[in-house]
Amino acid sequence: MAETKKLAATVRSGTGKGAARSVRREGRIPAVLYGGGEAPQPLSLEKKSLSQLIFAGHFLTTIFELDIDGKKERAIPRDYQLDVIKDTPMHVDFLRLKPGSRLRVQVPVHFINQEAAPGIKRGGALNIVYHTVEMWVPADNIPEAITADLTGMDFNDSLHISAIPLPEGCKPTNPDKNFTVASLTPPAGGGAEEAPAAAAAPAAAPAKEEKKK
Repeated sequence: MAETKKLAATVRSGTGKGAARSVRREGRIPAVLYGGGEAPQPLSLEKKSLSQLIFAGHFLTTIFELDIDGKKERAIPRDYQLDVIKDTPMHVDFLRLKPGSRLRVQVPVHFINQEAAPGIKRGGALNIVYHTVEMWVPADNIPEAITADLTGMDFNDSLHISAIPLPEGCKPTNPDKNFTVASLTPPAGGGAEEAPAAAAAPAAAPAKEEKKK
């Protein structure tokens, strides 16, 4: 399950680009908390702390306990913008999390046991169709990742979503109930087992010619 982290926030006055620029001049980052049947709440966040959280990874699947001037709110980031030149945070949108709520998130797929896949050991290539899978998940049970086991995969095998254990209460949004997550293709020119057969082909030719005589 995704880890819950604490983050201090301050209520800010004003909305729009002008107000956001003013917040950034103060060395802070503008944000908005919305959803949960309540009005959107403009916030500001400490720049250094926010940058560390974003670049640490899994930011969009992390639940935060926002401390908004002493009031606690559970929320999850839904989007953020970075400066295209400086690569620093510019704005964050948070979604309130109410008890029993569900939401759509992109969950990373982790592939394991490559060394136990015969096709990979013989030079095959793993073609990953989905690096992340979009799922409906409970707000209190957001997975950091799902694990795809490659054990036994050989040339031309496919790994479908049905073969990957999903956390309780999590359901892919893909309308295809058994979509392909990855497949394994042989190397160009064929696999290692095909090489001996190819080498034997020239030796067979003279035998046919002798027969004709």
